Amino acid sequence: MMSEPLEQQSPQDIVHELGQQTKAASRILAQASEADISTILKDLAEKLRANIPVILEGNKKDLAAGEQKGLSPAMLDRLALNEERIEGMAAGLEAIAALPDPVGRLLWETERPNGLSIQRVAVPIGVLGMIYESRPNVTIDAAALCLKSRNTVILRGGSESLHSSLALHTLIQDTLKEHKLPEACVSMIPISDREAVGAMLGASQFIDVMIPRGGKSLVERVQNEARMPVFSHLDGLCHTYIHSSAKDKMAVDVPFNAKLRRTGVCMAMETLLLDHNLDPTIAKATLGKLIDGGCEIVGDKMAQALDPRVGQATSQDWSTEYLESKLSVAVVSDVEEAVNHINTYGSHHTDSILAEDGEATAYFLNNVDSGIVMQNASTQFADGGEFGMGAEIGIATGKMHARGPVGLEQLCTYKYLVRGTGQTRP
Repeated sequence: MMSEPLEQQSPQDIVHELGQQTKAASRILAQASEADISTILKDLAEKLRANIPVILEGNKKDLAAGEQKGLSPAMLDRLALNEERIEGMAAGLEAIAALPDPVGRLLWETERPNGLSIQRVAVPIGVLGMIYESRPNVTIDAAALCLKSRNTVILRGGSESLHSSLALHTLIQDTLKEHKLPEACVSMIPISDREAVGAMLGASQFIDVMIPRGGKSLVERVQNEARMPVFSHLDGLCHTYIHSSAKDKMAVDVPFNAKLRRTGVCMAMETLLLDHNLDPTIAKATLGKLIDGGCEIVGDKMAQALDPRVGQATSQDWSTEYLESKLSVAVVSDVEEAVNHINTYGSHHTDSILAEDGEATAYFLNNVDSGIVMQNASTQFADGGEFGMGAEIGIATGKMHARGPVGLEQLCTYKYLVRGTGQTRP
């Protein structure tokens, strides 16, 4: 007797059925060769390119619904797909296919005095749960990274991107089917009912690790309710600190890119810190370029004194992820105050110092408590693709197992292989 279509089942029944299928598929996927997986990823890339109209049709429905709901321009930008972004997803698949196989890597080995040979080798985690909001490209990134690391996955995209994600998921499953791998290697919750999230968080009998990627409320819910370990991807309250030794042009151009290249991404700068001893001409030029570029700025009294267009910041601004063309600015006395501000108000995502002074840079890099800490670079480089990982499943802001971009290596755990010649323990 066939079960009724997933869309007609309760969220609990959907998760239970997909959980059983995905766990069974994990044993098959774990045995797939690197060559087979790479071929699947390359074929999926070509399938994306060949189905651009179908993908855009689904995305068009999501954008129309998003506009009707009153989503902000930044949120609509995160949701939007076009030919260039679809090509970016396809290129990402090919880049991941070309990366070294993360499974089976020798991580450590030793030979004991009694002749026992012990090795620690990388293996898949098993079944991953992925809950994400808005950005449909995450569907492809997550599927690719999970397949390459031989982890099966249950995806639950946001309601805003449901049509886009389902269109992409259909192409993934078609590709798996063509290569005679279970379609359940990459499963997706096909409904937008929020009860499905709760059902996933309780499904520890199926899901080994949960990965949330979205707003603070989603991540907090997952952290509070998950019955399995969590790779947390918190909000991106990223900072740039301009030290007095920063080069003039860099001090103007890097913050502009860090804020305005794309405002709706988690690696966008949300707070700019200016050193008290920074040349006022440079500080004014930095703020002026941002404001002229369409960025609203609020700041403390010293920041307001630099440009009359700077509004007054409130205490809440220092802990706000705007995800739009708005920025908070503070003037700090030195690198120690900058680090204290970041560690107090930041989300431990990505923070950058612009400086030529070696001592100040070393203090910043060693003491900022974030997953990614940069020198003389835009925070918008906080991306697995830019790190040479092909893509990432998220930026983990926790401290256990994975931190920073979660790529292929971070999606593996390990086991010990012990080889003997008949040893018995005295």
